[in-house]
Amino acid sequence: MAGKTTRILCAGDQFISPRMLAGAVREQAGDAEIVTHATDWPTTPWESGADVAEFLGDEDEIIDRAREADLLVTHLAPVTRRVLAAAPRLRAVAVCRGGPVNVDVAAATERGVPVLNLPGRNARAVAEFTIGLLIAGQRNIARSHAAMREGQWSGELYRYDQTGPELAGRTVGVVGLGQIGTRVAALLRPFGVRLLACDPYVDPDVATELGASLTGLDALCAGSDIVTLHARLTPETRHLIDAAALDRMREGAYLVNTARGALVDEAALVGALRSGHLSGAALDTYAREPLPAGSPLRTLDQVLAVSHLAGASTDVAERAARRIGAEAGRFLRGEPVANCVNPEVLPG
Repeated sequence: MAGKTTRILCAGDQFISPRMLAGAVREQAGDAEIVTHATDWPTTPWESGADVAEFLGDEDEIIDRAREADLLVTHLAPVTRRVLAAAPRLRAVAVCRGGPVNVDVAAATERGVPVLNLPGRNARAVAEFTIGLLIAGQRNIARSHAAMREGQWSGELYRYDQTGPELAGRTVGVVGLGQIGTRVAALLRPFGVRLLACDPYVDPDVATELGASLTGLDALCAGSDIVTLHARLTPETRHLIDAAALDRMREGAYLVNTARGALVDEAALVGALRSGHLSGAALDTYAREPLPAGSPLRTLDQVLAVSHLAGASTDVAERAARRIGAEAGRFLRGEPVANCVNPEVLPG
C-alpha cells in the first residue's frame, strides 16, 4: 500500500445516503480518495438471493466501483463472491447494520476480508416503535385514523366489544432479551405491567434487573396478555410462534412482531385471528416483503400492519453513518475495531 492513496467506496441509499457515509468517513480517513454510489432503496424494495439477502444494487455496478477500493462502506450493497473477487485491493467491508446479510461473509472470510458491522444501531428506535405500535393497535388509534381519512366517524370503536385494554395490570411476555428486548421491557415497566421474558441465552440477572420473570416459551405464551417478539431469526427460531404456540396463548391475547416475519407462522396466525382466539396483532415484519397484496394480514380489522418501519428514524441514519465512519477510521489506523463478524481475519 506504500505510495498508494487509500480508496474508499461509500455505497448508500435514500435512508443512509452516500453523502452521509462519505462525510463520516472523510472525518476519519484524512486524505483518502472517496467514491460514492447510490441506490433508491427504500423506494425500490430490497432483494434476496442465494448467498446474500436484503440487498439493493446492481452487482456489476458495485464491481465497477469497488475494483480499486481498499475499503467498502455500505448499507445495502450486494457484497457477493463476485464483488469480492473483482476487488483485489479490498482490505475490509464496513456495513452500517447489525446483521450484514447483504455480505457473503463466508466468501469474505476466505479472502481474508474482515466484515465490520453495527449491532444495536437501531435498538432504541425499534423499542420505542414497538410500544407505539402496541398502543396504536390495541387502542384502535390506527383504525380510527384510517376511518377518518376515508371521511368516516369511527364512533363504533367506543363500543365495549371494540375497545382495547389499558396496559396497566397486564402481563407482557418479551421473547428475546437482546439490545431491543431489554429496552422494550424497560420502557414497559412504568406502565405498570407484569413482565415475563424468554431467552435461553440471557444471563438471568438481566431479567431480574428488568423486573421480569424468566421462563420458557410455553409458560410465557400461556401466561401473557401480550406477547412481543424480539428474537433473532435463526434456523432454531424460524416459526417459533407456530400453531401450537398460538394455541397456548390466552384467549384474547395480543401479538406484536417488530423482529423478523419468519419468526411467526403467518397462516397459523391468520387462523388464530379469524377464530377470535387472539384479539389482534401489530406487525411490522413479514415472511415475505413487501407483504403480498392478497395477504389477509392486510385486511383483517384486528391487525395493525405497517411496512417494516421500526428501525426508521433520523437518529438511526445519522448514528449509523457516524459509527461506521468511526469504525472505518479505527481499522485504517490499525486500531482495534469494536465489531467484526469474522474477527479471525483481522490484521494482527
